[in-house]
Amino acid sequence: MGYIMLGGAILAEIIGTTAMKYSEGFSRLWPSAITITGYVIAFALLAQTLKTIEVGTAYAIWAGVGTATIAAIGMVFLGETANAAKVLGVLLVIAGVIVLNLGGSH
Repeated sequence: MGYIMLGGAILAEIIGTTAMKYSEGFSRLWPSAITITGYVIAFALLAQTLKTIEVGTAYAIWAGVGTATIAAIGMVFLGETANAAKVLGVLLVIAGVIVLNLGGSH
C-alpha cells in the first residue's frame, strides 16, 4: 500500500508542477489552484507513505521519478530543448534512485 500512495504522491506532484508552468507566476487562478492542490496532496500522500517506507527510499523515489518525468514532459510536450546533456542528466537521476533503492534494501 505504501508504494501505491507513493505513486499517488508522485502523480500529484507532477500535476502540480505542470500546472505551475501555466500559472504564469501564480497570476492565473485555476493553474495556481491546481498547483497548490497538487502539492498539498503530494505532501499528504508522501507523509502517509513514510509510515511504511523508509524516508530515504521514499524521498529518493518521489524526487527522482518526479524530476525525470517533469524533465521529459518539458522536452516532449512543452517545447524545451532535448539535448544529450539533458537526457544524460535524466538518466543519471534515474540511476541514482535505483542505486539508493538497492543500497537501502539490505
